[in-house]
Amino acid sequence: MEQLLQEFKEDLQEFRNMTEKFYAKEVSVKDYKGFSGGFGSYAQRGRTSSMLRLRMPGGRLTKEKLKFVADAIEKYNVKKAHFTTCQTIQLHDLDAAAVCGIMEEAFEVGIITRGGGGDFPRNVMVSPLSGVETGEYFDVLPYAERVSDFLLGIIKTVKMPRKLKVGFSNSPANETHATFRDLGFVASEDGTFDVYSAGGLGNNPRMGVKVAENVEPCDVLYYVQAMVETFCAYGNYENRGKARTRYMVEKLGGEDAYRAAYLEKLEQVKEHKGLTINVDTAAYETQKCEDGTRVSGKRIIAQKQDGLYVVVYHPIGGVPEVTKFAQLYDTIKDMKDVEVRIAPDETIYIINLTGEEAEKVLAVTDDGAQNLFETSVSCIGSTICQIGLRDSQGTLAAIVQEVRKHDFADGVLPRIHISGCTSSCGTHQIGRLGFHGGVKKLDGVMEPAFTFHVNGCDEQGEERFGEQWGVMLQKDMPAFFVELGQEISAAGENLAAGMDFETWMEKNPQRLREIVEKYLY
Repeated sequence: MEQLLQEFKEDLQEFRNMTEKFYAKEVSVKDYKGFSGGFGSYAQRGRTSSMLRLRMPGGRLTKEKLKFVADAIEKYNVKKAHFTTCQTIQLHDLDAAAVCGIMEEAFEVGIITRGGGGDFPRNVMVSPLSGVETGEYFDVLPYAERVSDFLLGIIKTVKMPRKLKVGFSNSPANETHATFRDLGFVASEDGTFDVYSAGGLGNNPRMGVKVAENVEPCDVLYYVQAMVETFCAYGNYENRGKARTRYMVEKLGGEDAYRAAYLEKLEQVKEHKGLTINVDTAAYETQKCEDGTRVSGKRIIAQKQDGLYVVVYHPIGGVPEVTKFAQLYDTIKDMKDVEVRIAPDETIYIINLTGEEAEKVLAVTDDGAQNLFETSVSCIGSTICQIGLRDSQGTLAAIVQEVRKHDFADGVLPRIHISGCTSSCGTHQIGRLGFHGGVKKLDGVMEPAFTFHVNGCDEQGEERFGEQWGVMLQKDMPAFFVELGQEISAAGENLAAGMDFETWMEKNPQRLREIVEKYLY
């Protein structure tokens, strides 16, 4: 690994040279994107600034890494950060000196940006509370971190058709969408994994194909290597639009044929590769003791370790004030075993807190979402993203601002998912209500609009992609949610506990369509 890291460091001069040429307008946007993505950086819309994606395997943000992010923000005067649905941190509006400097300095704390974009293995995802969650089957983080290291090791040696996303889930909550990732490891009660392959969101989404059951955790690298070899053998190198793993199923003639092709590669890997791993799972277990203080509340989760707690923090749109990183570090720096986990829904969890510590963290994170609706998910949007069609962040902010005027009870409106385009970076296809950006031509005028998706779900055993009901103008979306909130609130006026969205939908399965009909085209 040390040799690999040294090679990555040596490559940074090439990145610096290309970045300087790009900002001197000696390199086109297209050529720079093809190069810079492999380093985890892209030019933003308008080509006057850059973003940098900090890989956080499993969404794990240790205190050392948190301090680095806070210091980098101060040193380089970073104005915007975003927690992503792939459990990374994106820093935005960076000039050439900042993007190069942060990338290079991040190595010192083990943050590798290489492969954060481009046709490479991406950040390995993990259920964010793995290791501390009550009811989980087992802690999957140790195995995911080994997979992350393994995939970093192939970045310079294997050319894949497109990116490869790997996820691990510790329970049926399936927060990482492991049953419909390029490769997913799904924990079972007996301490083994079921393995799913060739799934994914975005254009032409597909549920994963179950390719194996009862896989021992020590054998996960065999399945990763088999996935890489299957992708390289059958992936589409000519048409980028059909180069993701999910297109291989149809190319090979269906699920059974795909499964057979994958298992053939697996057998070859097992014959020729020594990839069994030994993991000291005890090293991941906290030995921290409670302090006797009991806490509760809607932003508190009790861990499976008695007397320890998680604090939940969700900045609106996954975009915290950049000063929050330093505030949070200053609060937890002397707290034993405390770390931050980034979730796939842009929430962060601060784990391994005693009751007294939890109260301190609650105080410093009190500026986030105040109810379920405000935990809605949004990609970074078209004001920054080169390929984005709509300002998803601005749209969500406008909706939240209007909805707050009506003070609906928590749960009256559900969490929504908004993507600026069809790529599903806002995971709109698995939202109870979701939107992806586009346009609608009305009276000869192109109006900003979003396609409306309904009834998506990512829970294991209930997985489904939302149905597309029509197109809603961006300017009408706040009014729609206000009307929906008023309808549900009125339905619960005579009930002691009120009415929430899920109960209302169950009792009135057709009413949502009746309400939304006036807003759709």
